[in-house]
Amino acid sequence: MNLKNIQTEIDASFLYKILADNEEDPNVKDVFSQMSEIEQGHALAFMKKSNMDISLMPPPSVRARILKTIGKVLGYNYLLGALLDTEKSISSSIVSARKKSNTTPSLSDTAHVSILTNILNNHPKISGSSLARFEKRHRSVGGNALRAAVLGGNDGLVSNFSLVMGIAGATAGQQGVLLAGLAGLLAGALSMALGEWISVKSSQELSENQMQLEMDELEANPAGEEKELALIYMSKGIPEAQARTMAKDIISDKDMAHSILVKEELGINVEELKGSAVEAAITSFLLFSLGAVIPVVPFFFLSGIKAILLSTVLSALGLFLIGASITLFTGKSVWYSGFRQVLFGLAAAAITFGIGRLIGVSVMG
Repeated sequence: MNLKNIQTEIDASFLYKILADNEEDPNVKDVFSQMSEIEQGHALAFMKKSNMDISLMPPPSVRARILKTIGKVLGYNYLLGALLDTEKSISSSIVSARKKSNTTPSLSDTAHVSILTNILNNHPKISGSSLARFEKRHRSVGGNALRAAVLGGNDGLVSNFSLVMGIAGATAGQQGVLLAGLAGLLAGALSMALGEWISVKSSQELSENQMQLEMDELEANPAGEEKELALIYMSKGIPEAQARTMAKDIISDKDMAHSILVKEELGINVEELKGSAVEAAITSFLLFSLGAVIPVVPFFFLSGIKAILLSTVLSALGLFLIGASITLFTGKSVWYSGFRQVLFGLAAAAITFGIGRLIGVSVMG
């Protein structure tokens, strides 16, 4: 077990401790504390197995401390999203180690998130409302939101950087490159915003239609829906007699029956339908624009090779920061991810610059 894997366990313990310290519900706080202790125990066990001095346990990484800061600014629910990715990293490392050592796998190796959910489900003091609140947070936490923000900025930067370099290669001027860069920024941001609006809106409309159909079926054939609900519970391992009793009790309340059928049969989370398509579109527009404006800025003040070089430097810096930001979710090396992003971005820009150069020479000739 290498130091990187041990560090991952330490970071997970650190982040769970932060969640526990900032959780108002005492029972959920207890769950997070237990998870912190579990991860700490894994780190100690791995250090002992590697003959390392446990008194020299490394502190939380820079990545973990940055996530703590993000939690302070954006809310600690965001940490739970990052922890899901951390757990995946832990699972992958442990599975690889077990394959190399040919040892028997364990459920805890690959299902730390499931363990957390099981603790909540089986905790005698966790109320239904607390569990529902946690599950809602579990689904909507900011890991995905932060990832979307990073990728949105990356799309804007890479696409507009490539466009700007292509036009610069063909013209080497200021006015034309600036105009093309601003046009690319606006066109790309509007396209992203429209795409996001359509995606969210169509998903909402599809779910709403399915929910209405489910209500129509419930009103037209309650007996059939009762059988379906009983079968769903039976498929989860509930004894047939108990499943049929539960289904009969639920179907007597039409609104409750509809709510449960929507969740169990259609797999629709009603909370997710409350998201605003307009808000998603605006967010997408701003994130794309933030990345796309970086390679354009130098052409407001400079022209020719100076503007091209400065645009390249600024874009490379932006690409590195984006690559480094991605490590908040992957746990990979900041330098590796940062320079990989720079390499890919510069390669794309170099190709378009070369094509622009060829086209420009051809036209001039």
